[in-house]
Amino acid sequence: MGLEVFVTLKIIGTGFGRTGTDSMRAALNILGVGPTHHMFELEKGTPLRQPWLDLAKGSQPDWDFLFTGYHACVDWPSAHYWRSLIKVYPEAKVLLTMRSAESWWNSFEATILKYIQSGDDPNGLAKLLVAEQVFDGRPDDRNHAIATYNRNIEEVIATVDPERLLIHSLGDGWEPLCNWLGLSVPAVSYPSGNTTQDIVGRFAEKGVDLS
Repeated sequence: MGLEVFVTLKIIGTGFGRTGTDSMRAALNILGVGPTHHMFELEKGTPLRQPWLDLAKGSQPDWDFLFTGYHACVDWPSAHYWRSLIKVYPEAKVLLTMRSAESWWNSFEATILKYIQSGDDPNGLAKLLVAEQVFDGRPDDRNHAIATYNRNIEEVIATVDPERLLIHSLGDGWEPLCNWLGLSVPAVSYPSGNTTQDIVGRFAEKGVDLS
């Protein structure tokens, strides 16, 4: 099958990975405002993986092409480019997922950082974009990583018009999200998945040891 016809972004996520982005991806899809772009959409063999890798290596972005088939985006890699995206798509709402810096670091260290250190995908986005660009080649430096995480939150809040922005903390659930979107709360529990244990198990099935 070929790529879907491009549909403009309506929601731009600015929060780092491990801030409930996969649960948010599922929530937005349940609410019918997806499909939602997420790092999971760019695993090996997926059609848009190489264009995103090219972008991480310095190619000029064709945002309409890179978001072919998506109405929303959360998580890396797109969250790294939010400063450009909020200008390219001025009508899109902006979503900041977050949690306490300490709990974020604990989750990041146990999952994404261990994956980067495993060397399973040295030319992948986790290494080329997250490790090298988001964290300046120092993803294992706790103080630097937390400072980077906090700075991103501060910059989003300082930059985005409050009327355009929703700050959604881990555990906030459906109500603030649905109120922001003007939608009814669905008759299902807010998604909860992609825990540290889930990720460790997921990679173990692929032969990657994150323990």
